[in-house]
Amino acid sequence: MIVIENAEDMCRNTIGKPRVLVPTMGALHSGHGRLISHARSLAGPSGMLIVSIFVNPTQFGPDEDFEAYPRSPGEDQSLCVAAGTDILFQPTVEEMYDEEASGSHYTAADSGLITTLCGPGRPGHFDGVCTVVEKLFRMMKPDIAVFGKKDYQQLAVISKMTRDLKLPVRIIGAETVREEDGLAMSSRNRYLNPQQRCQAPAIYKALQHIKEHGAMEASARIMSAHEIITKEAPLGKISYLQIVDRQTMREIKTIDRPALAAAAVHFGKARLIDNVEIGPIPQDNE
Repeated sequence: MIVIENAEDMCRNTIGKPRVLVPTMGALHSGHGRLISHARSLAGPSGMLIVSIFVNPTQFGPDEDFEAYPRSPGEDQSLCVAAGTDILFQPTVEEMYDEEASGSHYTAADSGLITTLCGPGRPGHFDGVCTVVEKLFRMMKPDIAVFGKKDYQQLAVISKMTRDLKLPVRIIGAETVREEDGLAMSSRNRYLNPQQRCQAPAIYKALQHIKEHGAMEASARIMSAHEIITKEAPLGKISYLQIVDRQTMREIKTIDRPALAAAAVHFGKARLIDNVEIGPIPQDNE
């Protein structure tokens, strides 16, 4: 595996080869390992698998955990090697945000997908995501980019941006990897104390309840799920619990189309997000 820190070297090492990119912010865990291994299979024996690690300052709000965001460079490199990574791209902030660099200035609002879920509570977050992902795409020119479905709204925004800007990248959404008790794997799980960790699986239990509930009315499903989290995770504070249209990310009242049940719950300083798809499941990404 080659470790690269600047875009010029990145381009020199990938000329003429099919490229599959997995963008990450590091603090990699076994869920990332599964994601990267899936990307390895997509790249095939002749393709180039690239993993980027960059803690992007522009997607953190003023009260969020940029400085405290977990960083584990040694462990990250070991995981990347084990998963079959060819190139690990670790740019500096200066490299990614060169003052002379120009961009399209695409904003998440352009996608029309941020009026629900994480959008209202994290102003500017998805703009930062769009900026850094577009920069990575233009630097590396990947044929395929793989993102986890745990950040489903992020996946939807990136997919829409890619289509809107006509970037020649195929976006693939990989299934969420879970612990044995159902908790979605996340870098932020390490913030949980033992009591919080015991209660956190209630998020997935509530979302599964929404999926399996028989009522057509979204409000009835949400009310039941809310009760599960309140009862089984009293240390958690629900930020949102919503059912949205999977295409538009807009809240729906009736489960009459492919939908997404999604939640964000705070346990102390850990903000955990999760979701489940309701209805027909797409092959790669919608």
